[in-house]
Amino acid sequence: MKRLKTFSNSPNKQTLMVFLLISIAIFFIVSLNTGVTHLSLINGLNDWLHSTRSIDSLILYEIRLPRTLLAIIIGASLGISGAALQGMLRNPLAEPGVIGVSASAALGAVIVFYFGLSSIFPLALPLGGITGALLAVILLHLLAGKNSSILTLILAGVAISSLSAALTALALNLAPNPFASLEIFFWLMGSLSDRSFLHVWLILPTTLIGWWLMLSVRRGLDALSLGEDTATSMGVNVQSLNKRIILGVALSVGAAVSVSGGIGFIGLIVPHLLRPYVQHKPGRLLIVSGLAGALLLLLADIAVRLLPTQQELKIGVLTALIGAPFFLHLLLKSRREWAL
Repeated sequence: MKRLKTFSNSPNKQTLMVFLLISIAIFFIVSLNTGVTHLSLINGLNDWLHSTRSIDSLILYEIRLPRTLLAIIIGASLGISGAALQGMLRNPLAEPGVIGVSASAALGAVIVFYFGLSSIFPLALPLGGITGALLAVILLHLLAGKNSSILTLILAGVAISSLSAALTALALNLAPNPFASLEIFFWLMGSLSDRSFLHVWLILPTTLIGWWLMLSVRRGLDALSLGEDTATSMGVNVQSLNKRIILGVALSVGAAVSVSGGIGFIGLIVPHLLRPYVQHKPGRLLIVSGLAGALLLLLADIAVRLLPTQQELKIGVLTALIGAPFFLHLLLKSRREWAL
């Protein structure tokens, strides 16, 4: 009766999406107005449209606009990926790092730092991260096999994640100088500062392909929530669905990590918060989780610019401070449910 009451009181999916879109639009403008230097948004936009170089237009176009767009794109990727993996694994505690993609993308970027390629070729950093994510998918496929079970996928993902973390620690330990170690360490914390439109255009193609792959299996995820046997009897190719989701997560999250560094917990928190509002249907959860992930990361990025710290707080640190207690709450809640 309690669950039925929750469903009856749940807002309409379209209403929720409209609310999220309006919120994103509002905080998009707030983000463009937030920073150390005060600027006139209207003057900056007008100068930019008329190709007039001014302080306002340079700050708007070169610094704040790409940063804001990246927050939306990366947050959406983390939200959709978390919802897709939780639906595929049928586990509300799953998140993008469970298949090793995040750690492998970070390792690819760290290797670029280690060999100094980022100072020679600025786009080497995101390219290295994307390459690391794709290699993780290939390795996952080789370890798990063609007809792999969910447990096998998880174990293979844990193995890849552990190996990538160990190699990242090795790179930190063997870094040629302390400045390289410090640069790698700070990048791993996650940040959206000092990013440009080059980063936006670089990750956009792979991100869009990743979104399409995950959103293309929405109906299959709804059927899979009833069990693999039931989904198969309804005509769902479970193996194909799993591969699409894994590849989609690799492309979108790999691209995100390659640009922003490590930003955790968004893929875990967002789907769990919104699941009651879509009647616990994993297919319906994907789009709203993407919108909510974009909104959450946009808010976090605004917050790190407003906090009165001597140095700007890394956005990955802020999401971890928020997400870690929430994750513990989920664990305790799941433990109580299992006890019953």
